[in-house]
Amino acid sequence: MAEAILGDHDQYSCSICLDLLNDPVTIPCGHSYCMSCINECWNTKDQKETYKCPQCRQTFNSKPPLNRNTILAEIMEKLRDTKLQVSDTQSLAGPGEIACDFCSGEVFKAVKSCLECRASYCETHLRPHYNVPALRKHKLVKATVMPICSKHDKLLEVFCRTDQICVCMHCLMDDHKGHDTVPSTIERNDKQMKLTDTQTKVKQTIQAKEKELQKMKMDIASHSDSAKDAVKNSKRVFTELVKLIEKRSNEVIEKIKAQEKADLDQGAKLQDKLEEEITELKKREGVLDTLLQTDDNIHFLQNYESVSSSSGSNGFPSHSFKPCCSYTDVNKLVCELKERLESVFSQEINETFKKGSLTCNIKIGDKVCVKPSVETPKYLWGSVNHKSIGRVINVQGETITVDFPEQEGWIGEVSEMELAVSADLEIQGESLHVDFPEQTDWTGVLSEMELMSGDVSELLILSPGVRVRVKPTISTPAHGWGSVTKHSIGVVIAIDGTKVSVNFPEQSNWTGTVSEMEAVP
Repeated sequence: MAEAILGDHDQYSCSICLDLLNDPVTIPCGHSYCMSCINECWNTKDQKETYKCPQCRQTFNSKPPLNRNTILAEIMEKLRDTKLQVSDTQSLAGPGEIACDFCSGEVFKAVKSCLECRASYCETHLRPHYNVPALRKHKLVKATVMPICSKHDKLLEVFCRTDQICVCMHCLMDDHKGHDTVPSTIERNDKQMKLTDTQTKVKQTIQAKEKELQKMKMDIASHSDSAKDAVKNSKRVFTELVKLIEKRSNEVIEKIKAQEKADLDQGAKLQDKLEEEITELKKREGVLDTLLQTDDNIHFLQNYESVSSSSGSNGFPSHSFKPCCSYTDVNKLVCELKERLESVFSQEINETFKKGSLTCNIKIGDKVCVKPSVETPKYLWGSVNHKSIGRVINVQGETITVDFPEQEGWIGEVSEMELAVSADLEIQGESLHVDFPEQTDWTGVLSEMELMSGDVSELLILSPGVRVRVKPTISTPAHGWGSVTKHSIGVVIAIDGTKVSVNFPEQSNWTGTVSEMEAVP
């Protein structure tokens, strides 16, 4: 019973305090009031002689007895209990939330909106739409702000296909008369079918991307495992290499020492031989000296032949120390080995990582070129060549799309490309100062240079005296507009690196960047 009467709140409200009847009393005319409210009303000065019903204004000559209506009081108690239970399940409308249009005092959050009534209801005030037969036919939707025509203050329920907007019924007779219009439900169904197709495609794309993500995770995990294996293998190989070098070093040292011993032994023998020969020669020298000192001519002549024949030096051959191996050659060989190892580490290994980074780090927006080692790209050259430098516009897996000056939308493989190494340059008159990777501050003249990228062509076109303007594609120059506009035309007075100074009629010595400017015939 309480649930049935809950939907008709006003029927059980005191017309004086506008709240549910509290300690209800019924006066002779049949209207009911709160005991305190009707007493307060009749105790006023203008009610002392006669007493009137606040609602129907029926007059009573004497004050009617005010007896408590027990049945109505029981109904009020049940009504309050039910209202309290409903309040526990509902929440007050907060900022930005749809509020019930029928709540007074505490305003609860709406749960449904009626397109026929053009109103929103909380759970309590929504019950008549479920209980009253006439209201059951109304279209209920999730609580929302009613789509009202701003011009006619009517519900938007028609879609104009001509203007692609929602309109009300009055708009059909006004601004949209004769247009191609359909009920919003029909247009919704048509567009919902298209949106469903789009949703299906999005789901398919999501599935494809999820597979791609899964593959990428596997590839990343595999790459990580490969890196760990490379680290492990490198440690093992370098450890073995160190051991091998130590082993070979010890072997070389042992061979040097063994050869040194053999050479020293040979030298010692030669030295002993020479010392023996010297001793023998000194003996012969003594014999000769004795014979030369004798005064006996006969003795001298008798011994001359024997002493002369045995005193010659022909029996003593020349000796020299000739080692079997030159240690200078050993030192040279070791130094060459060291240089070869340094070359492997500093050039070949670094070059391997450099080539890998040039390929792996390629992303959208980078400047790239075809690797010199690629003779013919997988998807052919087209108008592109090895000197072409373009900008990456898309990377999809192993496929890359590049906009070259010679050909836009060129397709190739990532492994065929490398980042283009750019060179910083500075122009001073006819002189050109370039920072190449191989040499910084290299000096040349403009006529000697060949342009490899269209991005800096303005540097070769602009020079003092050339008429220029800011490119139409530039929204705001790097150094601001100043008094200059998109339509201003000035004359270049100086170029310093990538900065340009221009005399405009509106502003002298205006500063900008070369890439922002274009020459004007």
